[in-house]
Amino acid sequence: MKLLTPFCSLALLLLTGCASMSGGRSAHFSNWAPGTSPAEVGTRVAERFFKHELDYVDGSRPFVIYPEVISWYGSLEVARLTKNKDLQDRFVRKFDYFLTPDGAKHINPAAHVDYSVFGAVPLENYLLTKNQKYLTLGKGFADRQWDKPTADGVTSEARYWVDDIYMMSLVQTQAFRATGDRKYLDRAALMAVAYLDKLQQPNGLFFHAPDTPFFWSRGNGWFAAGIAEVLTDLPENHPQRARILAGFKKMMVTLLATQSEEGRWRQLVDKPEAWLESSGTGMFAFAMVTGVKQGWLDAKTYGPAARRAWLALVKNLDANAAVADVCIGTNTAVSQRVTAPAAQLKYYLDRGRATGDLHGQAPIMWTAMALLR
Repeated sequence: MKLLTPFCSLALLLLTGCASMSGGRSAHFSNWAPGTSPAEVGTRVAERFFKHELDYVDGSRPFVIYPEVISWYGSLEVARLTKNKDLQDRFVRKFDYFLTPDGAKHINPAAHVDYSVFGAVPLENYLLTKNQKYLTLGKGFADRQWDKPTADGVTSEARYWVDDIYMMSLVQTQAFRATGDRKYLDRAALMAVAYLDKLQQPNGLFFHAPDTPFFWSRGNGWFAAGIAEVLTDLPENHPQRARILAGFKKMMVTLLATQSEEGRWRQLVDKPEAWLESSGTGMFAFAMVTGVKQGWLDAKTYGPAARRAWLALVKNLDANAAVADVCIGTNTAVSQRVTAPAAQLKYYLDRGRATGDLHGQAPIMWTAMALLR
């Protein structure tokens, strides 16, 4: 590893944004005011989720659903990175219920991106404990996703909603991390390229779906976060890496230009009349922090934007670690039989806002873990 030059060392101390050579750290990602550090905030949000009753408990849903899964993943990573063994062990033990006959009834067996992502949590448990029972369960979801690929080699679960790419990317990259088998990365890369080709527009942003041409914040956030997960593990010489990285960087350029002065992005990224939304912001922040630390993005350019986004999210957390202004669950406009362009625009602008919704809680933990890595 190269030694820091005296100039760069001084710059780090002065917080001018010079990147450290150790892990690609940026000075923009340190010197946090009390109450704003990734370790403190990430732990607060994870502890809130630990106390959260999953939907199947009150009967509102029969199965564990993806916002719960991605929050569990973020909680485990925050616990690992903060060396909070107590929190980590509590989440691992809590998961063991799903290994029982009663618990298994709450795991949806349907071949759907929103349910297959469940495998990411037992795979994380395996990475933390090396207990084979978690690997067997988690790998089963990743393998099943490719049981019946389409003629072009992608999973039959692909529906070309931009949301999908995170769900598929996470379970496949987690399977790679747990097994070292490159086929899982190949699958994730194949899906990333297919969705880039289908949904990315000249400005770098993504339509929610081919028939719903709006740049919904969380939809774009799903892609940004999912691609950051894939690129983190994708080898430099992988045949799809250049294409994926180019698409990622193109997206980041427009995100940089559309970030609000307050630090968050809007419900529709390119519409100044849209309200400031927290879930997409958390996902963009995760992607930018990861990009800077991995050296894909220029630290002086993107470091300040990522820091501003993080601090805006923290500012919008209440005393109970619940973040405000989270767009409620949102299907594509066309799937809701909203087809006229003006009506579609209204559909997105009028979506309800929630506080403490897991769609927004999880990305805060992802950003915290990116800052801690």
